[in-house]
Amino acid sequence: MPDLSVTLAGVKLKNPILPASGTLETVDTPMLAGDLSQLGALVNKTVTRDRRDGNPPPRVWETAAGMLNSVGIPSIGIDEFMKGGLPRLRARNDRIIVSIAGFSVREFVELAETVAAAGLADFIELNLSCPNLESGVLWSTDSGLLAEVVGGVRRAVNVPLIAKLSPNVTDIAEMAAVAESAGADALGLVNTFRGLAIDVRVKKPALGNTTGGLSGPAVKPLALYAVWSSYRRVRIPIVGMGGICSWRDAIEFMLAGATAVAVGMYNFVEPGCMWEIRDGIDRYLAENGFNGAKDIIGLAHRNQ
Repeated sequence: MPDLSVTLAGVKLKNPILPASGTLETVDTPMLAGDLSQLGALVNKTVTRDRRDGNPPPRVWETAAGMLNSVGIPSIGIDEFMKGGLPRLRARNDRIIVSIAGFSVREFVELAETVAAAGLADFIELNLSCPNLESGVLWSTDSGLLAEVVGGVRRAVNVPLIAKLSPNVTDIAEMAAVAESAGADALGLVNTFRGLAIDVRVKKPALGNTTGGLSGPAVKPLALYAVWSSYRRVRIPIVGMGGICSWRDAIEFMLAGATAVAVGMYNFVEPGCMWEIRDGIDRYLAENGFNGAKDIIGLAHRNQ
């Protein structure tokens, strides 16, 4: 049987399938049915330093080929997460990615230090699609801010860092290179695309916060290109995400250069999809004569 394991930033995962942040866990309760120990790793809903309520409703709006969400990073706060949420997730899987978001470099550093000190996280994911409160600019859309926050956290902790980047930039591969140079050990590509929906019944924006992040099948070609172009630019591994709904989608991302893949919106459509995707990858590898998942990472580049 093919070996499904992959190595992400020096850490071995039993397979490349992960839940995207925000689609597995709400407060401290896993939402998905299934054996969570059989996924490559678990990822919490992004946690912030302080408790947050998030954005006003409505927070979710279905689109023709996906979903707009404007949840706004509601959080129980890092102290409550460390007491309950993180230990409960760790009990479900031997690999944990802790996703954090800060509104200043200091906040990011403090959060990372708190997580690292507990010794329960195999990776820290920096959710860089939140704004720097001083400028209002998203961390991952400004090269200077991006380098500052990744570098600051890198100097503070030794836990492998995944820089989760926003696609709402001119050149995602350039931002990937900035994150790599600043000390990121891996990349998360990509977060949601900014979008808008209008509710024609009430003749105003459908979401309570006006705009939201678009995810789902509609963004897959765009996310796939982000992985493809960044793989050509950087040497660190990539976690691909954006519109993955089937094992074929996951295979495409791996062929484009992703070491692992994160499933987001489709978990709400089909809660068992990650296990189906894992099994589909296994069948694909066997049917095509590959020894393991690592054999297809970036293969599409070599086959050009």
